[in-house]
Amino acid sequence: MQFRPDLDSTSETPLYRQLGGYVQRLIQNGELQPGDRLPPTRELAGQLGLNRTTVSAAYEWLESEGLILGAVGRGSFVLGKTPSAESAIPEPQSIDWSTRLTPSMFASGISSPGATALGSVIDFSSSRPSEQLFPLEAFRESCAEVLAHPRLQSLLQLGSPLGHGPLRSWLLTRAKQQGFAGVDDDILITNGCQQAVDILRRALTQTGTKVAIEEPVYPGLRNLFLDSGAELIGVPVTSQGMDLRSLHKALDAGAKVVVVTPSFQNPTGATMPASARAALVSMTRNAGAIAIENDIYSDLVYQGAKLPKLKSFDANVIQLGSFSKIAFPGIRVGWIIAPKQVIRRAAELKQLTDLHTDQLSQAFLLQFAESGRLERHEATVIAAGREKLRAVEQACQQHLDTCRFTVPDGGMNMWLTLPDGLDAGALRGLARQAGVDYLPGRYFSVSRSLDSGLRLSFAGLTAAEIRRGIEILGEVIRNAATSRDDASRPTLAFV
Repeated sequence: MQFRPDLDSTSETPLYRQLGGYVQRLIQNGELQPGDRLPPTRELAGQLGLNRTTVSAAYEWLESEGLILGAVGRGSFVLGKTPSAESAIPEPQSIDWSTRLTPSMFASGISSPGATALGSVIDFSSSRPSEQLFPLEAFRESCAEVLAHPRLQSLLQLGSPLGHGPLRSWLLTRAKQQGFAGVDDDILITNGCQQAVDILRRALTQTGTKVAIEEPVYPGLRNLFLDSGAELIGVPVTSQGMDLRSLHKALDAGAKVVVVTPSFQNPTGATMPASARAALVSMTRNAGAIAIENDIYSDLVYQGAKLPKLKSFDANVIQLGSFSKIAFPGIRVGWIIAPKQVIRRAAELKQLTDLHTDQLSQAFLLQFAESGRLERHEATVIAAGREKLRAVEQACQQHLDTCRFTVPDGGMNMWLTLPDGLDAGALRGLARQAGVDYLPGRYFSVSRSLDSGLRLSFAGLTAAEIRRGIEILGEVIRNAATSRDDASRPTLAFV
């Protein structure tokens, strides 16, 4: 529609009010209908020979009168005599988002930790600490002490992408005292271990980079490297951790990055002996590859002694740590300890993502640690873990005699292999109906079929729940095995 207002520059009425009155009459006499789009201000100014600010002022007046509505990025639309936001903006045309979004690496969407189909099941599916052990009063005291600090305002300001300085200093000093960090190392605080892996895969890999990872493996790690376009080489995990012969083949095939959890691996619970750790580091270094040590479970030792960290054998190892398993997973504070050049690049990538990890959370955890409360809490967690591990071992020996398993010495998880012919994915529905849940092996697969395997995560349960849950699972497995045997038995026909 062409606008042809009769404007008088000599009139005492400002031009913007004359133009606004003209549009108002068009609306009132029905020449402009609700939902009609007005010409853009630049276009109408050119058409009428006006300054653009005059047209903008007219539109602002019309909007103040409730006659039009401006939508950022879309333009201005007629409301009519009775304003209605819904009628002012036409329905946007549908976009086929499936053709516009990048492909997903998730087989079945994003999982909700701990979520189950039935509210009453004993849940072995989530690898996380027990909320019942959280020392809430001790943590409240730590938070109150931080909030009462005279320099609280500095924690509420933007900070360094490297993290809260006092926490970095505390963690790095502890690492040096324990003998696995050196003078050439630095530390970056991250939003949990997951972000640490994400930053490193962006720093170290690109499309086609060959990355050796454990199989079975934590799916969050696998999916990150898949998303980067890396070529994954699954290295089997035995009861002694990552299989070194298979790793040697992966390195010969061109693997440039090796990601390994040497202590209480997720999902198997396997731990590498000290000699295997030294051999892995030597093999990786000789192949010119980079080793990333996921060290988030190593403090959860329930029986036996702590083993040397991979980084203690070679300063070039990049180590990941986190408070999530020993303290509070909901406070997303993890870290990377690595040579300074690696940390500088990682800090650049982190700054692009989120500027820095929340400083207040870092300060809370530092106070929790420096006050001695973290050490006391860790002792409680270890004592509880020891009791849970005994429950796991006793219940497995009693009720899972037809399965293959190795009870770990700590951590949060154990791997179970079902009798031949049983599929853990297919069995899961029956298990849930009976009152127990777990994660089937297919969730942790890289290149092999793991249909007969499943992960039992026991750290979040009580000893009584563990015993009862494994008893139920054993009964489900025995019934399924019996049904399988009955179905395979030949039928005799009598005539």
